[in-house]
Amino acid sequence: MTPDLEPLSEIIINTAREQLLPRFAAIGSQRKADGSLLTEADLAMQNQIGRALTARWPKFEFLSEEMEEKEQNRLLANTDQGLWCLDPLDGTRNFAAGIPCFSVSLALILKQEVVLGLVYDPLRDECFSAQKGQGAWLNGNPVGERYPSAPLGGGIGLVDFKRLPPELATRLATEPPYSSQRSLGSVALDWCWIAAGRGHVYLHGRQKLWDYAAGSLILSEAGGHALSLAGEPVFRATLEPRSVAAALEESLFNEWITWLGIVRQARGTQ
Repeated sequence: MTPDLEPLSEIIINTAREQLLPRFAAIGSQRKADGSLLTEADLAMQNQIGRALTARWPKFEFLSEEMEEKEQNRLLANTDQGLWCLDPLDGTRNFAAGIPCFSVSLALILKQEVVLGLVYDPLRDECFSAQKGQGAWLNGNPVGERYPSAPLGGGIGLVDFKRLPPELATRLATEPPYSSQRSLGSVALDWCWIAAGRGHVYLHGRQKLWDYAAGSLILSEAGGHALSLAGEPVFRATLEPRSVAAALEESLFNEWITWLGIVRQARGTQ
């Protein structure tokens, strides 16, 4: 049985308020082997949330970004009984630099698909959540269909240039198809902001499972659409980084992937 969102949200919200807010822009960081940053807040969040989830739902395994890769792969090999997937601090560079855009992202993977997702922005006190087949919410209010779309030429693109193929990044920089462009620095919030109509199209070239698992479900349950640059569904229960092009409204999504030259390789979108 899928856990109720209310007690799950309480765990994430209370832990973020306790562990993240007092440390925001007030602690140092260290560099991991892959060049990304790690702070004491990442580890404090991982440890406290992991203990709380295990105590409340002991049958589910627990995977977090800051665990060893060998252990992550072991956990992903069998998700039939349920596996929590946590990014304890998505946007660590923003957090360490004092930029007010970061989040906590938690997904429940069951039998190789995401069935529950939650993304919490502690500075705005915004909790995005979704359950498969039941819709998406922001602080308990539905998100998705009520947000008006814009034509591609008049829209806002949430685009991470750093991880895109150079040819595509150059084309976007010199011939942008949208009106303006933003990069938030938190992948989980990228997905949620597209779902909430705060951006119109989304593009990212390389994100990890814990970055996108919860957000991809939230966008999907809001009625949104996404494909990888290879034209495949984005979600895979592996450590392989995935690219994404996404939009909330279907006609805008089709316009966006046509401009990008994406050819669908599988039926449906995520």
